[in-house]
Amino acid sequence: MPETKILRFFLGANSAQGFVSRFDQLGDPRDGWRLTILKGGPGTGKSTLMKNVASKLSDRCQVVEEIHCSSDVDSLDAVLFPEYRLSIADGTAPHTLDPKYPGACETIANLSDCWNESKLFDSRDAIMASVNRCSDLHRSSSGYLYAAGSLLTEVQLMARAATDEEKVRRLARSIAAREFPKSSGKEGRERIRFLSGITNKGLVVFEDTARALASRIHLLEDPWGVSAPLLLGELRQLALAAGLDVISCPCPLFPFGRIEHLFLPELDLGFMMFNRFHSVTLTPERTIHARRFTDLEMIQSRKRRIAFLQRAAWNMVEQSCTLLAQAKEEHDRLEKYYVDAMDWTAQQSLTEQVTERFETLSKAE
Repeated sequence: MPETKILRFFLGANSAQGFVSRFDQLGDPRDGWRLTILKGGPGTGKSTLMKNVASKLSDRCQVVEEIHCSSDVDSLDAVLFPEYRLSIADGTAPHTLDPKYPGACETIANLSDCWNESKLFDSRDAIMASVNRCSDLHRSSSGYLYAAGSLLTEVQLMARAATDEEKVRRLARSIAAREFPKSSGKEGRERIRFLSGITNKGLVVFEDTARALASRIHLLEDPWGVSAPLLLGELRQLALAAGLDVISCPCPLFPFGRIEHLFLPELDLGFMMFNRFHSVTLTPERTIHARRFTDLEMIQSRKRRIAFLQRAAWNMVEQSCTLLAQAKEEHDRLEKYYVDAMDWTAQQSLTEQVTERFETLSKAE
């Protein structure tokens, strides 16, 4: 069997609109997907349990999707096994999950059954204070991202006025005519994933995932963040109309309506935006520059204003990441109260039960 392809994504974004969850993307029950939802507090072993399941199943999978936490990049929020239509996810805040079709499509594994409630009650004052500190830090982080979003929106408004949108659409049609098959009459399907995130470790882009999805990458160099999303939006529509399945990767700062990367796995083809806020180091098959669509004289007349706004926005994003790192440190302190209150023998038993269930379900496919 070929080596398992590990695809790393986020399904939660720290954005200008606050935290945005796309945990609706864990698999469609209508297609036979089954979801295991983990409940329990911080430090109860949810991420470790998911890593254990992934370790046991990865050898028999062609593809495993690891969904990372945007507030703690080293921690998992979910794992998907597409071949077996199985997924497992942390169902606690801020991406709270509850069964919609209990038993039929979703099941719950409750790690709170393994803790000593009396011990946690005795530590309630410290726990509440820590939770509140975490909330305050996340709230402040969101405020800086709101400010960054406002600053960059002004840049985009100026750049959009200088952009020849019809020229962007013509290029999209040209690429589609060259790369996409003729329409089969069947609409393609779309998956939503965040390839990048604003995190406790700064701006993170999972380039290894991009390389795994497509050997042919077209980079869209766009300093102003206007023509690349327009081009990607057009290509997305044309690909879906041609019957191609797509992976659309929204911008974490602007997660509603702005695509920053697009992948067409059937064609081994991907399109990625890059600029100061979207750093990419991979070698492209082709680079498309936004200036070909842009009235550079108009941009030049606003150069100082644009530079000021982008510099200020970058500072806002950096401060947001600093606060996320502080929130992670506080969260680590919070976890210790739960670690000390856990019956780890019972937790290990539950981990084994969940893992065994996944192994059984995967063998039944």
